[in-house]
Amino acid sequence: MKKVRTKVIPFRGTHYQYGYHQGTLLRNHILLKNRENQWKVRKPLFSINLEETKRIFQEIAPAIWEELSGFADALKWPMERVLLEFGGYRVKLNRSGCSILTGSDYLVRNYDYHPKTYDGIYSLFQPADQGYAVIGVTQKVTGRCDGMNEKGLAMGYTFMHRKRPKSGFVCHMIGRMILETCANTDEAVSLLKHIPHRGSFSYVLFDKNHTESTIVEASPRKVEVRRGAACTNHFQIMEEENRHYLKDSKRRLEIMESSQANSLNGKEAFQLLNGTENGVFSKLYGQWAGTIHTAAYFPSTLEAWLALGGNQEPVKFDFASWLNGEDFPVSEVTGMVETDMPFVHMEKADWYKRSK
Repeated sequence: MKKVRTKVIPFRGTHYQYGYHQGTLLRNHILLKNRENQWKVRKPLFSINLEETKRIFQEIAPAIWEELSGFADALKWPMERVLLEFGGYRVKLNRSGCSILTGSDYLVRNYDYHPKTYDGIYSLFQPADQGYAVIGVTQKVTGRCDGMNEKGLAMGYTFMHRKRPKSGFVCHMIGRMILETCANTDEAVSLLKHIPHRGSFSYVLFDKNHTESTIVEASPRKVEVRRGAACTNHFQIMEEENRHYLKDSKRRLEIMESSQANSLNGKEAFQLLNGTENGVFSKLYGQWAGTIHTAAYFPSTLEAWLALGGNQEPVKFDFASWLNGEDFPVSEVTGMVETDMPFVHMEKADWYKRSK
């Protein structure tokens, strides 16, 4: 067992100021030192065209480009390096897991991935220039692996496969763009149909105006939309895109769908996903698919929950009160994760060293 912590980082201001602030926090952080060492043994399997990346950001999310500029100034890095670490365009991702369950007033998700990729940052950002305020868990710092915005739109995604990637945005930057630029599910669906996708993921969207979630199946080749209360790691419309081994994905989906037949409330849904013996929580950390956190979002009340590791009581955040100027009483979330793998934001984490 390992004690893991996540920093709660709230910020109000412009995107450039936000980027500069984050860059300052990370300047001497072990997170960046680990990533620098990781690039020595993991060469990027992609290229970055500065002008092309700038053009597409300015078309879709120009304020986020200003945030990246703030990073560059704070870290005194060339923009090419900022884009390599934080850009979320053309970046290669490894396989992962994840399970998402929605009900009449909530979205609950297990984030299943590798400890050597985890930021350990829970972000609240209220922009002073443009875009909606967002609460959520970061990935690659600028992206969001799950979250909710001030309009009551919640989002999480699940991995499908790594086959035949193309130039485009990766999942965590897409998640950030959804939450920051879309007021509701319909706008999010339109965005997902418009932007280029590098990889294949399902995006689960749930807002305060609907009682059922929308699931967008997205690959570099096609985007499809369906309804559903649960989502794991296989497409149900674009079956031709699926991996060959789907047994575990279908098993977790069946558990959630069977449980949801009993109309679980938010607390019950959270316990279903976070309980280590319920069949949804994963301990496969060495296979890039162990549950690191369980997050819940309640669009009608703008409340958010977060727990690290399994069998935990969530820390609860009143996002609505924060939007009105109140501060949170907690600056850190802690939990116990059943692995001896190093977490990249806490300790030295070399890619070439294997552990369980």
